[in-house]
Amino acid sequence: MFYNADNLKFAKLMRSDMTMEEVKLWNILRAKRFYGYKFKRQVLIGEYIVDFVCPEKNLIIEVDGGQHNDDVHIANDKVRTEYLKSCGYTVLRFWNNDVWNNIDGVADSILKALEQ
Repeated sequence: MFYNADNLKFAKLMRSDMTMEEVKLWNILRAKRFYGYKFKRQVLIGEYIVDFVCPEKNLIIEVDGGQHNDDVHIANDKVRTEYLKSCGYTVLRFWNNDVWNNIDGVADSILKALEQ
């Protein structure tokens, strides 16, 4: 797979500049804390940088803010998700407020996807 050098630099920058919601979820997923599954953050897949990926299970987790709720972002996210699926990944999307207000439900959904 071809990777753009600028995108690689941007992914590295994003690891040090995560949103509060990404940090909250990362604290659960990191260092194999989540049922022994290894996750990586801000990973470049094709031309896209995904929030979190479990390479062992080909599972991508995206945490979306309100900006993803307009027609342009909805259409772009659909294209992005279809591309990632074509690469063999399952994509789970959660809203920021789900991470803040229902982290147990988010964790349950992730675990179910990992165990499928």
